[in-house]
Amino acid sequence: MTLDLTGPDVVAAAALAPWLDAERYWSMLDAATQDRAAPVLALSVAALRRNADDLARRAGGLPIRVASKSVRSRAVLDAVLALPGYRGVLAYTVAEANWLAETLPDVVVAYPSVDRAAIRELATGAPELAARVTLMVDSVEQLDLIDAVAAPAQRAPIRICIDLDASWRSRVLGHIGVRRSPLHSPTELSEFARLVVGRPGFTLVGIMAYEAQIAGVGDRPGSRAQAALLRRVQQSSGAELAERRALAVAAVREIADLEFVNGGGTGSVVQTAAEAAVTEVAAGSGLYGPHLFDHYSAFDVAPALGFALDVVRKPTADRATLLGGGWIASGPAAADRLPLPVWPVGLSYEPREGAGEVQTPVRGDAATALRPGDRVWFRHTKAGEPLEHASEVVPVGADGVAADPVLSYRGEGKCFL
Repeated sequence: MTLDLTGPDVVAAAALAPWLDAERYWSMLDAATQDRAAPVLALSVAALRRNADDLARRAGGLPIRVASKSVRSRAVLDAVLALPGYRGVLAYTVAEANWLAETLPDVVVAYPSVDRAAIRELATGAPELAARVTLMVDSVEQLDLIDAVAAPAQRAPIRICIDLDASWRSRVLGHIGVRRSPLHSPTELSEFARLVVGRPGFTLVGIMAYEAQIAGVGDRPGSRAQAALLRRVQQSSGAELAERRALAVAAVREIADLEFVNGGGTGSVVQTAAEAAVTEVAAGSGLYGPHLFDHYSAFDVAPALGFALDVVRKPTADRATLLGGGWIASGPAAADRLPLPVWPVGLSYEPREGAGEVQTPVRGDAATALRPGDRVWFRHTKAGEPLEHASEVVPVGADGVAADPVLSYRGEGKCFL
C-alpha cells in the first residue's frame, strides 16, 4: 500500500483548495468512505500536498525533517519524503527509529531514551542500522546507560545529537517553553560536546533545539490583548534564542564536524529557517492540518485529516449520540484539547459530557436532521494522535474517489508510545 503525492492531478487539485467550501468538502469525504466502518480516518490527498508544499515554501530552501509522531504512517512518511524540500525523519522512540531505518537512511530520535532492548538492537545489530539512526542525549548518565547496554568495543559507533534547551528564561515571566534539556547556555553545550567527543564509541553529528513556545503555541489565543502579549513574548524569545543558538553552534563546531543543526516546528518554520546557524527545520503536524493551527496568524493549514463517528441514537429531537469520540489531545486539559466537530456544520458538545470514551452526544440545529446511521466528522487538535485509534487511513482524491487504505503504525502492529 503506497501513497503518491507527485502526480499532476494531485498538484492541480491542491491548487483548487476544495476544503474552502466546507459543506462540499466534508460531504465528499463522507460519501467516499461510506463503505468503511466507523470510526474512519480520511486523508485528502490534495490537502496533504498543499500543506507539504506550503511548509517547503516557508522553509525557504532548507530541508525539512519530518516529525514522525505527527504522521504515524510509513506510507505517508514515504510519500512526503519523495517531495522536493524534505529529507530525513525525526522519530520519537529508538524502537520506532530502528523500525523505520529498515527502509529509511536518516532517522534522528528526538528524545533521549533508556529503552535498553532498542538501544542494544541499534548498537549490536546490523552495521547499517547504527549508520542510519542518531540518538538524542543531554547528560552523561544517558551516555553511561548506552555504554552499560553495549560496551564501546563491542558495538558500532553510536551517532549522537545533543539537545539544546530552547526555552526562554525571562526576568519578568520566568521559564517560557517546555522542560527539555538541562543544557541551556553555549558554554554548557560546548562542555558537554567535549565529553561526547572524548568518549570512545560515540560520534557527535548534530544539535537540536525545539522552540515549543513559538512553534507549538498559536498567537491568536482569544482576546486582542492576549494575542498582542503572546506575540511580544514570542518575538523576544525568538530573538534571544537566535543569538544563543548561533553562539552554541559555533562553539560546538570548533569541537566536532556537525552534519546538521535542527530546529523549529510547523509553527516557527519561517523564523527558524532564517537563522544562519540552522541547517534544517523540523515539521510534521502541519501536514495533516489539525485545528490547533487555526490559531496562528502567519499561515494557515488545509484540514487534510479528519475522522468520522456513527450516530447511534437520538436522546432528544435536537441531540444525537455518537459511538466513541473521546480522542482527547495531549497537553494541558482544556476545551481546546477536544476534537472539533466540523460537519454537519453547527454541532457542539453536551457541556457536562464532552467527548466520551464510548459515547459522545452532540447538539444544535444540525443535530435535528441526524438519524442513526449518519456520520459526524471531526478534526483532531493534534496531528498524529488520531492514528493511534485506527489501523488504517483512507486517502481520498479531489474527485471524491477513495483509494486503497494505507496503514497506520497501529495497523502494522506497532505501538511505540
